[in-house]
Amino acid sequence: MADSPAPAPIARPLRRLLELIAEDAPAEAYGALAAQARAGGADAADLAELEQATATALRVRGTLRQHRRRETELAALFDTAGDLAALRDLDAVLQSIVRRVRMLLGTDTAYLTLRDDEAGDTYMRVTDGSVSPLFQNLRLSYGDGLGGLVAQTARPYATPDYRTDERFRHTGSIDEGVLDEGLVGILGVPLLLGARGGAPGGAPGRASGGGDVIGVLFAADRTPRPFSPDEVALLCSLAAHAAIAIDTARAITDLAQAGAVIREHAAAMQRAEEAHDRLTDLVLRGGDLSEVAAAVAGLLDGALTIHDPDGRTLAAVGRGGAPFDGGPPPAPAAAPGGRAAPTARAEHRDGRWTCAVLAGQELLGSMVLHGRDRLDDSDRRLFERAGVVTALLLLLSRSVAETENRVRGELVTDLLTAPGRDPVGLVVRGRRLGVDLSRPCLVLVAQSAAGSHDRLAGAAGRYLFGSDGISAERSGTVVLLLPHDGAAPGAVARGAAAQLTQLVGAPVTVAAAGPASGPQALADAHAEAVRCLRALCALGRVGDGAGAAELGFLGVLLGNERDVEPFVGATLGPLLEYDARRGTELVRTLGAYFACGGTLTRTKDELHLHVNTVVQRLDRIQALLGPDWNEPERALELQLALRLHMLAAPS
Repeated sequence: MADSPAPAPIARPLRRLLELIAEDAPAEAYGALAAQARAGGADAADLAELEQATATALRVRGTLRQHRRRETELAALFDTAGDLAALRDLDAVLQSIVRRVRMLLGTDTAYLTLRDDEAGDTYMRVTDGSVSPLFQNLRLSYGDGLGGLVAQTARPYATPDYRTDERFRHTGSIDEGVLDEGLVGILGVPLLLGARGGAPGGAPGRASGGGDVIGVLFAADRTPRPFSPDEVALLCSLAAHAAIAIDTARAITDLAQAGAVIREHAAAMQRAEEAHDRLTDLVLRGGDLSEVAAAVAGLLDGALTIHDPDGRTLAAVGRGGAPFDGGPPPAPAAAPGGRAAPTARAEHRDGRWTCAVLAGQELLGSMVLHGRDRLDDSDRRLFERAGVVTALLLLLSRSVAETENRVRGELVTDLLTAPGRDPVGLVVRGRRLGVDLSRPCLVLVAQSAAGSHDRLAGAAGRYLFGSDGISAERSGTVVLLLPHDGAAPGAVARGAAAQLTQLVGAPVTVAAAGPASGPQALADAHAEAVRCLRALCALGRVGDGAGAAELGFLGVLLGNERDVEPFVGATLGPLLEYDARRGTELVRTLGAYFACGGTLTRTKDELHLHVNTVVQRLDRIQALLGPDWNEPERALELQLALRLHMLAAPS
């Protein structure tokens, strides 16, 4: 009988089990040991012990594998945390997270969506392993699809086969994108910020524990796949890191923006402080408007002009201090008809920045900035502050001018009361005050309505501001002495009447005489202007202006305040009444007849009428005035009345 094979020693398979554990051999290698021992003739007891040892070794192998997987996951989480610690680019960090999701879970794709508060949905932010442009641009409304449900409930959801899973609300656009990408098994977990735990629920995008759902992290396969609890937990951990990355990036962005705002504000404050110091220095050392314009133009990098209330340019400085013609005058600061009072706020109109220069509600002028389409808040405040400084300078200049004008007024008083007492001394005093009495001057006499004389004196000072003229109060009127620039006295008087009426707020009548030079001649011109003023008032031309030469001998006749209206009415009354009643032109015809020397042919040419018509009108005049109307004495009265009637009408 042949000898049977000796049983294999049990020690060798047991040692081999340890080697297999160390080598992380596949499970099939463990089962092969029992088969070899059985083939080697091992008895039942040894086989049972070996099988028990093999089962134990497989459990150890599983535990070791789980530990290694956990180590790998922890290493990935530590790497992600390291990325966050060195956060520079949010896109790069999020891309790294989805790439690690795909690697650790072994899925075909991984992707991340973020919440869009304005649109009220979520949008695809980053993907890894995706090939479909349609899928990469998907948007998921709250509650739609697996991702929409995760965003709405703030809970993880997994499906082994999305296309057949009825737990989710399927929509055409989402299903089309998922189908185009070929995804089947999908796992999604919420990106939570500030969560404290608690049961799911609450408003969309909010976890019941107080956390904010800012997006969803996904892992997906293109084949059916169930996801284990460990995989869900791992994806939740990575989602927490992603949420921290997003929150940190937002905080860094907010800090950067806040820092930029702070730096910008600090720079604006420093610039405003420098501008304030510079403008204050100008005021304290008595700088003029040109210096203010140059300073503001330099600070605002543009051309700047300063205008008076009538649009006349007081100062003009170009960009960089270059010459500048001032451009067109600004539009009025107040609305037409006075519906809106001007304000000291900078306004952009007609391609320029304009700021009214105000003292209370009084408009002193305006500042205009050229060459700047936009002004930020700090530059606008600087421009408006420059308007305040300009107003202060104008007020100081006006106050100085008014003080000087009072001193000059004493000169005018002495000039008019005693021109022959010391004519040389008067000329010398005038030169000290900047007035050359030896050069031709115009003499203006202004008178306002009762109760507004005090305002007229101040208005005269403002009217003369910036000129070499002087003014003084005398006998209820204001006398103004102006250097003669070639303009006609009547035109100057009418312009002064219009401006003074506006400044006083009541009608101002102005008469002018001259030009004259030397104390005595100026005193005579004043007397002539006074007679002209009385004539204007006698003619009813209150609020108007005229030169003494314009009234001729009538000014002399009316200078003693003769009553005009009764004389005109008594002389021309029948003709005036007839014309008013019938709509005829008898008064005009009579005036043309006298002006043409009583010649019918010249009269008809002057009136553009037939000679018979002229004869008929003269017959009507004779019937109304009497047969002696053309006698020399009566004709003189009629001509004087006609002249007075014409002058009484406003020019």
